[in-house]
Amino acid sequence: MCGRFTLVSPFVAVAERFRAAAPAGLRPRYNIAPGQDILCVVADGARRIEPMRWGLIPFWAKDPSIGNRLINARAETLAVKPSFRGAFAKRRCLIAADGFYEWRQAGRRKVPVYVFLKSREPFGFAGLYEVWKAPDGREIRTCTIVTTGANDLVRPIHDRMPVIVPETLEDRWLDPAEKDRGLLESVLMPYPAEAMEAYEVTPAVNNAAHDGPDCILPA
Repeated sequence: MCGRFTLVSPFVAVAERFRAAAPAGLRPRYNIAPGQDILCVVADGARRIEPMRWGLIPFWAKDPSIGNRLINARAETLAVKPSFRGAFAKRRCLIAADGFYEWRQAGRRKVPVYVFLKSREPFGFAGLYEVWKAPDGREIRTCTIVTTGANDLVRPIHDRMPVIVPETLEDRWLDPAEKDRGLLESVLMPYPAEAMEAYEVTPAVNNAAHDGPDCILPA
């Protein structure tokens, strides 16, 4: 699964990378956690970047607390699971990031490990989003991160990893008119291990309230 990630790149770089304007007044994030607003790239017209709450609330949900359990979506079941199949069909997004954390079991301890691209560039997780209408009429936009089997770098840490969409396939994933299930599922592969790096970091990242630069320093 993916339960924490980072976006510390300058927002000018994020906007350039995704060819879309980023919201103003944002700060680097070193320990993004579920339930918080994260930056999503959508293309239901022109590309744009907008904040959405991490934890998907299906449009049909009666209780918004379901979003607490839907922070990740398994690539293998997107097309059939009721919580995700509608969004997979027509509400796909990219979630802006530049690294993520996984926890490696070491005896009785779990050791946090930071995983990122060797290039240190921002990238997009494959995501799905929904628009849920609250009883008071408010629209709440929420999202989830798609996961797949781990590559050779991540596998010793965890058996799954978030899908990082190659830049060449981003338009395919974002296009709401793309209905070919096979083409969409071809995007959801583990990112090449040789293009990534990882190292252990401080246990301070275990605390979701801790969001400082020391989170990504090697332990």
